[in-house]
Formats: sequence, C-alpha cells, structure tokens
Amino acid sequence: MKTNHSSCTAILVGKKATMDGSTIIARNEDGYGAIGPKKFIVHAARHGQPDTYTSVTTGVKIDLPADALRHTAEPSVPTDDGLYEEAGINEKNVAMSATETTFTSPRVLGFDPLVHDGVDEEAMVTLVLPYINSAREGVQRLGDFIEDYGTGESNGIAFSDKDEVWYMETAGGHHWAAVRLPDDAYAVAPNQINIQTIDFNDTDNFMWAKDLQEFVADNQLNPTPDTFNFREIFGTHTESDAHYNTPRAWYGEKLFTPDLEQDPTSQQIPFIQHANRKLAVEDVEYFLTSHYQETPFDPFGDGTPAQKKTFRSIALDRNQISHILQIRPNVDAAHAAAEWMAMGFFAYSPYVPFFTNVNDTPVNYKNTTVAVSLDNAYWLYKSLGVLVEPHYHDFIVEVNEYRDACQAYARSRVIATDAEAGSQADATAYLTKQNDVTAAEITKRTKTLMDHLVKEALELSPVTFEPGDNL
Repeated sequence: MKTNHSSCTAILVGKKATMDGSTIIARNEDGYGAIGPKKFIVHAARHGQPDTYTSVTTGVKIDLPADALRHTAEPSVPTDDGLYEEAGINEKNVAMSATETTFTSPRVLGFDPLVHDGVDEEAMVTLVLPYINSAREGVQRLGDFIEDYGTGESNGIAFSDKDEVWYMETAGGHHWAAVRLPDDAYAVAPNQINIQTIDFNDTDNFMWAKDLQEFVADNQLNPTPDTFNFREIFGTHTESDAHYNTPRAWYGEKLFTPDLEQDPTSQQIPFIQHANRKLAVEDVEYFLTSHYQETPFDPFGDGTPAQKKTFRSIALDRNQISHILQIRPNVDAAHAAAEWMAMGFFAYSPYVPFFTNVNDTPVNYKNTTVAVSLDNAYWLYKSLGVLVEPHYHDFIVEVNEYRDACQAYARSRVIATDAEAGSQADATAYLTKQNDVTAAEITKRTKTLMDHLVKEALELSPVTFEPGDNL
C-alpha cells in the first residue's frame, strides 16, 4: 500500500512566542488518499555497531555511524514502499519533522534536475535524527546529504531543540537553505517553498548549500538581484498555490495575528509572523485540526456550495497522523520532551501526550495493521471519523466535548507525571509506564464515545417505517 506524502501542513513556534518557553514544531501528515496506516515506535540506541542504510525507494546506500541515539519515530505500515518515519525526538531532546512537500519552479529544475537515486523523504528521519545533538546539526547533516547524494523531491524539514527552531527547504536536486525562526515568532508552512529573504552575512540565523549563491548567479535565476528571496527564486506561484496552499497560511495568521488584512489567495503572505499573544499547545492543536471555521470556506459551515469547496482544508479525510513536538525549558531534561499525537481525521481526534525518554510505546500505537482493527490506534481514530462525518452536525457538539475532556485529562497527566518523574530511580521506565496509562485512558474514552455514536447513528437512518405510516 503505497502512501504519497504530499499534502501536509506545518507550524513552528519559537520559545519566546509560547506561554511556557517551549519550542514547538508540529505537522499534519496527510496523503494523496484517505488510507495510510501509521504507527508510533521507539528505536533503541546503538553503540559500536556500524550500519548501512539502503533505501527501498531510491536504492541509495549510505554508511551510518557506529553509534546511534535512541529516538521515537512514526513509520508507515507496511514498509514495503519505504520507512517514512516522518517525525520523532531523540534522547538529546532534539526533534525533527520531515517532510512538508513543496515544489521547485520548472526554470530552476532545468538547471538542477531532481535525481532518482538520492535521499528522499522516506529516508530523512532515519538518516538524521539518531545522529544529531542539536537542531543546527540536523540541518547541516541533512544538507550535506542533499549536496552529496541529491534528492528526488522538494521538501521542507523542521528541527528543534530547547533553544532553537530551524526550518530547512530543499530545492532542485542538490540545493537547500534554512532559517532559524526568531524566538518571538511563529511560522505556518503549507505545500510550497516558504523561506523568503536570506542574509548571507548572518550565519547565526541562516544556513545554505555551499554553492547556492554561485548557482543562482551563474544561471541568472534571481528576478530581484538586489536581494535573495529563496521563495521567489526557487518556488512556484501558481493558481494551484493560491487555492491549495496560501489559504492555509492565511488562516493560521488570521487565528494568531488577527489584525492583519490579507487575502487568502495572496502569493505574498509572510512566512515568519508574530502572534498577538503567547501561544500554547492548544493553539497549535486548534490550527492543525481546523477547517476555516467562522469563514464562508468551512466545508461544514454556512457558505455557498462553491465557497465551501474553494480552498483545501487543513483537517480533511487524508489526515493520517499529526504530531506536536514540544521541548520544554522549565523541567528536568529527562522529561522535558513530549510528542503530542493525533490520528485519523484530526477535527474529531484528541491529541495524546507521549514523553519521549522511553524504551517502548503503548501496544495499540505500535501494532498498526493493514487490515482495519479497533485494537490499534490508527484504525480506531480513522473509524471514529467514518462515524462522525455523515452526521457532523448531529455529533460535533458531543465530539468537541469529548476532545476538550481528553485535552484536560492529557494536561493533568503531564502535570502529574512531571511532579513524580524527578524522584524516580529509573525515569525512562517510569515515563514508559505513564505513557501507557495516558494512552489507555484516552483509548477507553474514545471507545465509549464510539459506542454512543453508533447507537445514535442507528436512530438517524432515513430508511425506517412504523405501522400506520401508510394509513
């Protein structure tokens, strides 16, 4: 079952833009189709064991270091078409999310074509996350791979640690650039090249391929030579972008910087923005589960049929797994990292917080099968969506009450676990157990909701008849 990862939405938040000083990188992983099973696992550390990675999608072979850090991952099921591990946090509390699919302009591709035997999305987390000690190291390691081996896709990749958030974009077969998100800012990334002006004198906040400036100059690719706007040089600016991509950035900025007056189809929406308030995990969740609420473009709203189909929604049936990777500054490093996760149609599913200093993940999050089974989390939440969507207006109040209750419970679990983690002789074992408890409770609540919704749905069938109806 091949999954094409092409429809994601990402959001990044700097440490001075969050309520508690956390860094946050988050992304919805979506696919071309509605089905793309995912699971949540942890890879054990490796010591003194050199290895070689061989991609099943491109055939590229890369020698790996003998030592690898323990890290979480979100691979596809099955892995016949590649691992697509997508996101995770390693034991150094460095987070990575890969990828946000983008598109390079045909003009640039004429000079630097995509390659078919390089490093693509399928391999990026696997090749990078176990071997880095900081977000900046992650950018450089992946950048070196892109320059040395090339890539067959254009992608955006996010990295974070407790201090920094970086966003990197590849363009063409061998080029890339990255920007450090200002600490007091946030950024929304739809499926287009987003990075704008690069300051080549500011190596603290920008990174790039070694020959980037020379490549652009030699091939006369810069339409505004007085500056170096990566989006304008390498990106696309199509009608599809205006309806598929820019509205998602517009809506995110409408939520967090509401005084801005912007058109949802504008090709000039800034990538880096400042909110009118401090943001929390709940704000990020709201954006990632949104569908243009309180606008005419909400597919479940009161707009005209044409308006409701004008723009690509953020929450939609192609949602597979959503992650919010949070590195917190005010707790011990042993329990500072959390991977908040939702599966299914995100407008109906709760986020579950998982501490990442663990040696295993809950059974129903790691046992995903290709066949539908309510015994694994992926299919449980996919099935919840199947129940809710045909009866959206009948069920959504109850679903939102359930999601709010799950979020309050999740917050309480993080607080309670933090309070006890410092006194544990084995923090890893303790956090592993607490993740199991949290996941089990939210799974139980989900099954209780579904039990109720199935029974409600049975009473809503239009195909019914009572004695005397024809009299």
